[in-house]
Formats: sequence, C-alpha cells, structure tokens
Amino acid sequence: MTNTKINSAKVNQSGYITGPLKWAIAATAALGALLEVIDTSIVNVALTDMQATLGATVSEIGWVVTSYGIANVILIPLSAWLGDYFGRKTYFTFSMIGFTLASVLCGFAFNLPMLIISRILQGLFGGGLLAKAQAILFQTFPPQEQGLAQAVFGVGVIAGPAIGPTLGGYLTDTLGWRWIFFINLPIGIVAVIMSVIFLPPDNKQNSKRNTTVDWWGILLLTISIGSLQTVLEEGQKEGWFESNFITILTVVSAIASVLFIWREMTTKHPAVDLRVLRHRSLAAGSIYSGILGMGLYGALFAIPIFAQSIAHYTAWQTGLLLAPGALASAITMILLGKISSKVDARILIGIGAVGLGFTMFNLADINPNTGAHDLFWPLIWRGAFTVLMFLPLSLATLGPLPKQDISAGSGFYNLTRQLGGSIGIAILTTLLDQREHFHRAVLLTHITSYDLATNQRIELFTQAFQSRGMDAYTAHKQALATISQIVNLQAAILSFADIFRIVGLAFLCSLPLLFFLGKGGAKNSAANAAH
Repeated sequence: MTNTKINSAKVNQSGYITGPLKWAIAATAALGALLEVIDTSIVNVALTDMQATLGATVSEIGWVVTSYGIANVILIPLSAWLGDYFGRKTYFTFSMIGFTLASVLCGFAFNLPMLIISRILQGLFGGGLLAKAQAILFQTFPPQEQGLAQAVFGVGVIAGPAIGPTLGGYLTDTLGWRWIFFINLPIGIVAVIMSVIFLPPDNKQNSKRNTTVDWWGILLLTISIGSLQTVLEEGQKEGWFESNFITILTVVSAIASVLFIWREMTTKHPAVDLRVLRHRSLAAGSIYSGILGMGLYGALFAIPIFAQSIAHYTAWQTGLLLAPGALASAITMILLGKISSKVDARILIGIGAVGLGFTMFNLADINPNTGAHDLFWPLIWRGAFTVLMFLPLSLATLGPLPKQDISAGSGFYNLTRQLGGSIGIAILTTLLDQREHFHRAVLLTHITSYDLATNQRIELFTQAFQSRGMDAYTAHKQALATISQIVNLQAAILSFADIFRIVGLAFLCSLPLLFFLGKGGAKNSAANAAH
C-alpha cells in the first residue's frame, strides 16, 4: 500500500516531488545526518572510561576518535559516485544499516583493536549519510522550498556537535560508555524503516552500474585524505614535524593529492567529479564552508575545554552549558528556513559572519570568575549567528548548480566543512598550547624577588598556610606553588582569549568571499528550475 503511494507520488514538470511525502523524505534524510554528526563528538566525553575498561594508553585511546574521522572524510567525496553506482535509495539505506550494525559492534567491543575497527566501519558507513542526505533534499524539493528543507537538515548538523557531548556525558555517567553506541540501535532501526518506506525507488534508467570503477582514483583519494586527516588528528600529540611519522604522512598526502587531481581531471569516469568546481558558487562556497567548519567546530571545541579545565565542569554540566546555544540554533534554523529563499543569501551570510566575529571577541573577555551566566548569551548568539551563515551558505553554494551536479557538489561541499573542522581544531589546539607557554613566560617576568606586590602576595599566602598548622618552610613552599598555579591559570585564560579572537578575525576576513557566491534566493530558484 505504502510503496504504491510512493511510486505514484506526484512529480512536477521539473522532477520535484510534491505533497506530504517530500517532508517524510526530509525527516528521513535529517535523521540519518543527525546520527552521523552526533557520533563525531559523542565519544569525546567517554574516552577516560573507555581507557580504563580496555586497558589502553592515552595515545592509543585517541585512535577511537581518529579512526572514525579518517574513514568519514574518505567516504564523503565518494558518496556521489556510490549513489549513482548503486542507486540513491539503495546506497542511503545500506549506509544506514551498516552504520547501525557498526554502532552495535562498537558497544560490544571487548578490546581496543575491535573498537577501532568498528569505529572505522562506522565512519565509512556514516560518510555516506551526511552528504547524501543533503543531496537528497536538494533533488527532492523545488528551489522555492529549499530554505525549509535545508533548515530541517541543518538542525541536526548544527545542533549535533552540542548534543553529542551532552548525551554522551549523561549515558556514560548513568549507564556506561557502551550505551553511547547502543543508543544508535533503536534510532537506526527507525531510520532504516523510514528510508525503505519513504525514499523514492531508484531510477534504473539513470543507473551507472555498467560504468568502469575508478579504482586508481579511489586509492589515491584514500591515501591523500586518510594521510591528511591522520596528520591533523595526531600532529599535536606527535609534535608535528618533529615526528618522522607526521612528516612522512604529510609528504605522502601532498603527492597523492596531486596525483588524485590529475587522475580525476583526465579519466572519463572519475570517482570524484572535480569538474563541478567550474561552478563559481561551489568553488567559493566550499572555501567558505571550510572557514565555517573551523569556526563551528573550532569554537565548539574550545568552549568545553575551557569549561572543564578552567571552570572544572563535569561532562554533563558542560553539555548543559552548550544546550541553550543548540536550542537557539534549532529555533533560528526553523524561522530562517521560511524566509531564506526570499532574501539574498549573501546578506544573511555577511550578517552571520560579522555577528560571529563580534561574539567571539565577546567570549575573549573571559576571566577566572567567568561562569555559566557569563557564557549564556554569547553562546546563544553564537548558535543563532552560525545558522545565519550555515543555511544561506548551503543555498548560495548548491542552489545555483544544475540538478545533475547537486550530488557531486554536495559531497565536495560537506568534505570541505569536515576538513575545515579538523584543520581548525588542529590549528587551535597547537595555538592554545603555544600561547599558553608564551603568556606564562611573560607573566613570570613580573614574578621576581624584587617585585613588591609579589613578595606581599607570597607573605600573605605563607601566613595563611601557617595558620592551618604548617611550619614556616612548608608554608612558604606551598605559597610559591600557589603563585605558580595562579600564573598557570592566568596563562591558560589568556590563551583561550587569543583563540576566540583568532576565530572571530577569521570570520571577519572571510567577508570578501561573498562576492563569488550565488544569491541563493528567488532568482536562483528560477534558474534552477530551468535546468
């Protein structure tokens, strides 16, 4: 009965589905994307518990995160070709089934190698969900309704990084770390059923099953992106180019990237169609997407670290701190979805970039007394302004593309956002460490035996410790240790302030890219409908 309804669904002259079915398709695509995005960050708060259970070192347990990220970014650009080769519905449903089963394997992992292998599988199947979900929406909804459709998709992508640590912290504290994977089972089953019922059947006439598989392109892409992602994930821990491992991987990635580009531009049936970058809106939008990824994931990475290391929040408290911002994103996404197709996307993106820039500068005013009430409104504004960039940018980047190039364009666009996030986190992690050392060195120049204020502070601390029963020598030693802790705290806070300023400056410097984007509004809608 249901399949009959889907097969007979009304399709207009431009090939877009009409009626309630398109919203069921939107919910299906958004649910798949949400699962993938949440699992990118949900494990971060459970690594300590995993380490204790599996008997792993700090560096070894880090590969639970790294392996997922590497597998994920490798599959994203291949999603367009895989969708064409196997069929859009078949590939999305298969990815959803594989992701759910891989999640169960992660939960049952009895040692670290099994968990890492399961996370690789989870990342491989998840890579097909994010880009394919967005492509499905662009190919299902007419241009004038793309705003609302992309809002449904965007709620998951924007809110996911905040929901992940919150949900992960709660499940880890109450049920154990294995449940951060088991929770995917019921949700995954629902998503699979929805994709089987609601997604339109594959068009066999457009199937590319008989085309030659570009094995060389797939191999070079795997080496290039896999090596780069490993460098970004492990570089800080390995000391960057002081490590032969990181240096070799960087060279391998560079060589493989050049060979990959040459291969894909010269072969008749490329695994990744780089020719879609001839569209100016996609080229500029992909660069902007990378910057957005740096700001979205980079800022979201810095705030939990500040909350846990400086304010001493638990994982659950940190999640609650981020929750209002995620809610603000969801509300803004829905409201903006109703008007985004009627307004020049470049205006909204510009407002979002300027707003995020000043919000980051506002966050740079943190101090040792900064609490949840001080961060509440900046995080609310961060969530709202992020949407002003994210949603219109998707429309301005992918909206002007011909329908046949949407899938390949979406894969490349999502890849740049994911890589932008990885690059942003790698850069900000390194800068955070370097700036902390710098500020500590500067502060220590004022902490000398010739400084009157320093001597008075040491004397006060010494007297305070002596009043607790310590002898003079021990009290003086403890006073010096306290001064050192204060210096370390101030250096850390100043380094976080630097990070927020750098992210804010990056958003402001991105504004010239607006001139290369499409309008993403009614005019593009008319042009798109003509394709």
